[in-house]
Amino acid sequence: MAISPIGDGDARAVALRSRRLRRFTLLLLAIEFIDELVEGVQTVALPLIQADLHLSYAEIGLLLSLPGLIGNLVEPGLGIIAGLGDRHRLMLIGGGVFAFSLLLIALSPNLGWLLGAACLLNPASGAFVSLAQTQLMDGETHRHEHNMARWALAGSLGVLGGQLIANLLLTAGLSWRIGFVTIAGVAVLGVMRLWQFRQESCQVSEPPAIAQTAQPFTFFSVLQSWQVWRWLLLLECSDLMLAVFGHFLALYFVASLGSSVTQAGLAVTIWTIVGLLGDFLLLPILEKVPGLVYLRGSAALMAIVFPAFLLVPALPAKLILLGMLGFLNSGWYSILKGQLYSALPEQSNLVLTVSSLTQMMGGCIPLALGWLSDRYGLDLTLWLLLIGPLSLLMGLPRHSGGVLLSDPD
Repeated sequence: MAISPIGDGDARAVALRSRRLRRFTLLLLAIEFIDELVEGVQTVALPLIQADLHLSYAEIGLLLSLPGLIGNLVEPGLGIIAGLGDRHRLMLIGGGVFAFSLLLIALSPNLGWLLGAACLLNPASGAFVSLAQTQLMDGETHRHEHNMARWALAGSLGVLGGQLIANLLLTAGLSWRIGFVTIAGVAVLGVMRLWQFRQESCQVSEPPAIAQTAQPFTFFSVLQSWQVWRWLLLLECSDLMLAVFGHFLALYFVASLGSSVTQAGLAVTIWTIVGLLGDFLLLPILEKVPGLVYLRGSAALMAIVFPAFLLVPALPAKLILLGMLGFLNSGWYSILKGQLYSALPEQSNLVLTVSSLTQMMGGCIPLALGWLSDRYGLDLTLWLLLIGPLSLLMGLPRHSGGVLLSDPD
């Protein structure tokens, strides 16, 4: 008589934990989706916010930089606290403050109010969203690039959803403020669902959160590793053609090309849709092509296409090249961030802590670009973003595998 190695009760328990883990993973991806809804609405609505609150480019740069600097000052503490305590509790608190901050943004009558609300939103996003990313990345330490690709895909869907919300508001002649109120409501739903998972985890022996292997906190050892610094710096350089370019894209079409706000919103949406297609295709690509090989090739093409985008005068040609840019930068964040997680295996909270160091430097870039745009024009200033793909071409290692902290380099 054959003996089953796993009893029926054990099999059901394993299946139940597996289903709960999948649902929790989907919730983590949904949190990233919600966060990027804000990015999508802001990207399209920024020209309207500028006109409504009478902002200069330098003030816009301050609005895009200062909240990130505040958030990066807070995130190291979040990483330490999360490593010692209950990440769920921190995420719940962060999610509540996240939703409240969005309501404050929607009510902003001037730059000071808006800046204060954004400075509250950014660290709240760190607790709500960044900790969700660490939960996801602790699941499969040997598939960091693939999990980051899933994370990036969820984020791209969020950006597109936010842009569609903003474009619908523009088409209907409604205020940009409604978009932030809408996202605040969606965030509340996400917090409620996270609270339900927390309640369930208190009633079972094994919580649904992805387990993390305890590791010694070696912050100062990390600071001495060139490999960690390589990925940190390349992440900030790649962001020039990602978030930084996206922040100024609608302003570029309105101020430099004379497009309407609606046309600028359409251009941003085209860039995002093609980028979303690239994020979707990245998952099967990474099954066959090493991530760094793909990244080097796309950076080389970006170094050619981006100058062409800035130089061609015809709007249809610009839109075609803009779509190519959106496709080429797909995977940059997910591959580079995956390499950073692989350089610090099973220490996701430490990744959150050290990332804030270079993000503080990168957070000053929009402010600098806004200042330069006021003096030399936005169309000329955008040429500086070419530093992004050129830095990748010079800084990426020649091999395709992840490098561990213990490597002699």
